[in-house]
Amino acid sequence: MARSDGILLVTHYNDVYVHIECDRGTAQELSDYFTFRVPGCHFMPSYKNKMWDGNIRLFSTQTHLVYAGLVEYIKQFATERKYTVVEQKKNEIVATENELKEFLSKFKPKSQGKRLTIRDYQQKGFLRAIKDRRCVLVSPTASGKSLIIYMLISFLLNSASRATFPLKKKILIVVPTTNLVEQMYSDFADYGMNVKKDCQRVYQGHSRTLSKRVVISTWQSIYRQPRKFFDSFYGVIGDEAHGFKSQSLTSIMTKLETCPYRIGTTGTLDDSNIHQLVLEGLFGPVDKITTTKELMEKESLATLTISCLVLKYAKKDCYEVKSMPYHEELEFIVGHVKRNRVIQNLALKLEGNTLVLFKLVEKHGKNLYQMIREKAKKNRKVFFISGKTAVEDREAIRHITEKQKNAIIVASYGTFSTGVNIRNLHNIVFASPSKSRIRTLQSIGRGLRLAKEKTFAQLYDVVDNLEYGRRKNYTLNHFLERLKLYNEEQFDYTIHNIDL
Repeated sequence: MARSDGILLVTHYNDVYVHIECDRGTAQELSDYFTFRVPGCHFMPSYKNKMWDGNIRLFSTQTHLVYAGLVEYIKQFATERKYTVVEQKKNEIVATENELKEFLSKFKPKSQGKRLTIRDYQQKGFLRAIKDRRCVLVSPTASGKSLIIYMLISFLLNSASRATFPLKKKILIVVPTTNLVEQMYSDFADYGMNVKKDCQRVYQGHSRTLSKRVVISTWQSIYRQPRKFFDSFYGVIGDEAHGFKSQSLTSIMTKLETCPYRIGTTGTLDDSNIHQLVLEGLFGPVDKITTTKELMEKESLATLTISCLVLKYAKKDCYEVKSMPYHEELEFIVGHVKRNRVIQNLALKLEGNTLVLFKLVEKHGKNLYQMIREKAKKNRKVFFISGKTAVEDREAIRHITEKQKNAIIVASYGTFSTGVNIRNLHNIVFASPSKSRIRTLQSIGRGLRLAKEKTFAQLYDVVDNLEYGRRKNYTLNHFLERLKLYNEEQFDYTIHNIDL
């Protein structure tokens, strides 16, 4: 029904969408307000073939539906135009202050047999999520997000008020990789959960018949499941939530129609406005509960220093690369013998456990691994990990590394840049260029965890200067983007020029 009185009637349609009752003109304004150009759309086949205009529209003028997590943006829209918003909220039972206080006083998790201290930002994130039911908690990699998740599920499953979280309902935890399924399952066991009784893993080779109250799954394993599959869940936690902008992950969230607890956790956000709004729409408002700089100052994270190793190539190399498209430049770089020799010597020279990250498996990663292994001392362990490495083998390598002091892991960005906990990691080498903000920050986070006798971490960012005249090569420009990020995050870095 259309209105013409300057009032937007916002009704909660279900736990995914709200319906906005308004006149046609206001509906068109809302559509324009929630329409965004997708970055890089002109490279996409659907745009090139004129099947799509390159825009994402979060509000539908046909259905008048928009993601429920965007209610605050609707109110902002109305305020700017002097419209009135009338929100018809659902009658929800929330946790009481006494319940929360009692839980926090009794919650005593352990790790490796030792009592854990709940940090102030972890408690802040927990309280925000429980009280609001909807939010995205942004906390740097290595800040202990898995403990926050464990706090949330512990409270919800044992809530004094069964109306707050019904006894027969389940919690779904969605993660991007099988690696992270196993790691979270292991973390929960470490914290004190009876995982065999209460926790179920869902991915290839595991049953999708729901039998436990906590379900940890990769999104790939469940996004094709029918809507009925998702009816059992009363809470969803999206770990590494910055990835939920993809269509498959969005389909999971929109099938959770009767799921009031919708909590995302991530170490960093994409700097695209559209991506953040989709994320907030699916989960709720963003809350940055702490920063890397704050945690370093409190000595909750290892102190990070960054050495930018700028490789200056010979003139003939610069001339050869100047007209290359990006993918050819990348192949030229990773196949450069002198460059790979620099990385080999660096990895072997460094003291402490070292992670060497690469992008191209066949054209770079395997070659680096062979070069490093051939020159490594007999008693020094060198491991190789790519997408083809079995989950069990990755976990075994991770556990071995925790007990080593001088191991080298040569791993693809895709397998080790996100969500892998290696406490005893001292050095990280960016052996391949990257311009992704999320990948860079997540990769840095691999080295920030504290461990026994480890209080520092060193990043070596290998930079390729193939500048010819006034033309900067692609990967050099990507480094300049990383440099902006280092400045934004207030990381301590130095630049070293090396002639190849």
